[in-house]
Amino acid sequence: MKKVLFAILAVFILIQFIRPAKNDSKNETNAISTVMEIPVEVNKIIQTSCADCHTNSTKYPWYNEIAPASWYLSQHVKEGKEHLNFSEWTAYNKDQQEHLLKDLKEVLNEREMPLESYLLIHKDSKLTENQYQIFYDWVNTIKVE
Repeated sequence: MKKVLFAILAVFILIQFIRPAKNDSKNETNAISTVMEIPVEVNKIIQTSCADCHTNSTKYPWYNEIAPASWYLSQHVKEGKEHLNFSEWTAYNKDQQEHLLKDLKEVLNEREMPLESYLLIHKDSKLTENQYQIFYDWVNTIKVE
């Protein structure tokens, strides 16, 4: 039994050396804010409820320093950015932007974001009905050029 516990402990210690890259770029050259005015309330919603997974700058919780939690968070952020990355908005072509806006409207209508798994830890990220409406109304004003 001691050997099994020692092996588990050894594996746990060894996996701590497998570190995923952090999502912490400060480069905002392609950010959505470079091409359009974002109202203060909308920007607050994005920063509080979207930015960790949908920008190039994630604020990591303390447990991100412990594998395998760090692996899970890294994959989660990667997938979020694959769906929409506000920090790379101008790098998308017109068709991609239109598709992203359509998807964003659907996600907001269905109240699918932020994810429930994210809200378990980030309670302050939960959107009120009013915030959903503010965000949705703003998304409807975006004109793709």
